[in-house]
Amino acid sequence: MQKLPKLFIYILGIIFVINLIQSYFTDLIFDEAYYWHYAQNMAWGYFDHPPMVAFLIKLSSFFFNGELGVRFMSCLLSIGTLVFIWLVIDNPKKKEFVLHFFVLTFSMTLLNAYGFFTLPDTPLLFFTAAFLYVYKKFIAAPSVALSIILGLIMSALMYSKYHAVLVIVFVLLSNIKLVLNKYAWFAVFIALVSYLPHFLWLYENDFVSIKYHLFERPNRAYEFNDYTVGFFVNLLALFGLTFFWVYKALWKTKGTNLFNKALLFLTYGTLIFFFISSFNRRIQTQWIIVISISLAIIAFNYMLENENAKKWIFRMGLVNIVLLIFIRFVLVFEEISPIHYESHGNKEWAASISDRVGDTPVVFENSYRNAPMYEFYSGNISFSLNNVMYRRNQYSIDDTESKVQHKRILYVSQYLKKGDIAVDLPKQKKGFGVYMDDFESFRKLRAILDESEISLNNHDDISLKIYNPYDFDIPLSKLKYKVAFHTQYKRPEEIVAITPVLKDANTTVLKAKDTVFYNFTLPAHTMDDPGYFKVAISENGLQPGMNGDNIKLVN
Repeated sequence: MQKLPKLFIYILGIIFVINLIQSYFTDLIFDEAYYWHYAQNMAWGYFDHPPMVAFLIKLSSFFFNGELGVRFMSCLLSIGTLVFIWLVIDNPKKKEFVLHFFVLTFSMTLLNAYGFFTLPDTPLLFFTAAFLYVYKKFIAAPSVALSIILGLIMSALMYSKYHAVLVIVFVLLSNIKLVLNKYAWFAVFIALVSYLPHFLWLYENDFVSIKYHLFERPNRAYEFNDYTVGFFVNLLALFGLTFFWVYKALWKTKGTNLFNKALLFLTYGTLIFFFISSFNRRIQTQWIIVISISLAIIAFNYMLENENAKKWIFRMGLVNIVLLIFIRFVLVFEEISPIHYESHGNKEWAASISDRVGDTPVVFENSYRNAPMYEFYSGNISFSLNNVMYRRNQYSIDDTESKVQHKRILYVSQYLKKGDIAVDLPKQKKGFGVYMDDFESFRKLRAILDESEISLNNHDDISLKIYNPYDFDIPLSKLKYKVAFHTQYKRPEEIVAITPVLKDANTTVLKAKDTVFYNFTLPAHTMDDPGYFKVAISENGLQPGMNGDNIKLVN
């Protein structure tokens, strides 16, 4: 391995300390709190993501408490990302331009932010950089040892985020001759074997993550400005004021060798994939974040050979850094912030509730964001009760629900017009809390239809199965049934009560791990052109849950 220049090590150390300090003083953002909730119950998978982010948080918690106990490993990985980017660049001139390297990389918006935030993209960036470093060595001199390392890194990539498949596929497509390389196949074998625990978790959980991301996620009608123009805005946001020279470097770089070809395939492949996707849904900036790694390598190599690019990337990069440092201060000090950001006031709103209710568990209506944030800062049990107007999430599949059963809880919602107490909520919103003395919910009940699509004009009986996954019996008298009609983009819009008829009229109890059978007819609706419906169950007078899958309605 190359020896790192002293200046490189000094600057790297300074960045590490800055990220540690930032981690300590910045309140968690909502996604971090959600992933912290993951880490309270380690598993091989979670509703939205593979388990790497939870693993990093669990490791961090062994070293520190509080926010740093969530972010410490991210601070380490971000340093590792920069080291791998540096090592993969083999231009002999690079040691003369260490400062330029850090100006380039530290000025990249999300590469900077994920220097301390703990999100699935943090390990994705690290393992992308590591993957490219090992791949470069592999194509120079493949071996069994490199195959094993490459396979393990590919597995780690996929354990970080499902988007990692783009990194692996585009790099492999850049060198199609690998299909004849026994070492490449061995690397793939190692990756698949290492990933088996997550495959098994997906199977045991009915492929819940895949189904959600590919089929259940709500969308809306295509908007050119928000979707496609928004995609190009994201491309600029990744690099700020250096974007012109970074993308010029991409345009000027040729695939003169296998590694450059891999960088180009990774970058262009990702851009084309998400450009096409932008005609179907809004593309989030972090979805394209892996190009920060390939473009950091491409842009720095271009800088070393082009004086004009070197000069302007350095100048504009410094301006970017000044702006990013200001934003970092804004994350901590709300008083200098032009907006109320999600890292502001979380300790305060959580304390404003916990100070009044003590250790009484708090159940939030439809908020996988508020529930873990409250639990993190109050230290008290919290749960998100998801209803049919929301979306499924980790609280839909883990055992948190059991922790609030038959307890006195405070039910909190921003949609309540009155309640026992008024509460402050994140983003300066208000809500109310209602005490419930014997809370009981059955959100894991499954409403199953054999059909995947049904005619809107269908007046025949539809068979409905209700499966009880719990280890206790449930009186049917506690359950009411609804049909939630959704738009063509799977957004719920209208809820209509139904009275399904039991096939066995003598059944009064839904036994543990058992199923009851009903017939029902599709009720009338008032919304225009519904595209889907799902069966929802309301227990004990609560809002109906997300118990059924989306069933397509056809004319």
